[in-house]
Amino acid sequence: MTDMDPLVPVLAGLVVDVLWFLDSCGDDEVDPDSAVKMMEGVGGELLRLPLAQRERLLQVLTDLAEAEPNPARREFLESFPFTCGLVEEEEG
Repeated sequence: MTDMDPLVPVLAGLVVDVLWFLDSCGDDEVDPDSAVKMMEGVGGELLRLPLAQRERLLQVLTDLAEAEPNPARREFLESFPFTCGLVEEEEG
C-alpha cells in the first residue's frame, strides 16, 4: 500500500464530525428532514466512490476509531460504515 495523503484522515474525520453533529442535534437545532437528507446525501456520495477508495476510507475510519480517546466519538466512528451503507453488516 502506498503512503496515504495526510489530508485523507482529516477530511474523513470532518465528514464524520458533521454527520455526528447532525445525528445528535435536537429538532429545535436542526430540521430533522434536512438532517436526514444531508446524511443520506453524504452516504450516497460515499457509495459512489470506486471500491479501492471505499476500502481506503474504511481503513481510515478504522484507524481513526482505534486512536479516538472520546468513547462517544469512537462508537460513532465504529458504526459509521454501517450507518452510511458502506458495509452491509455492523461489526460488533
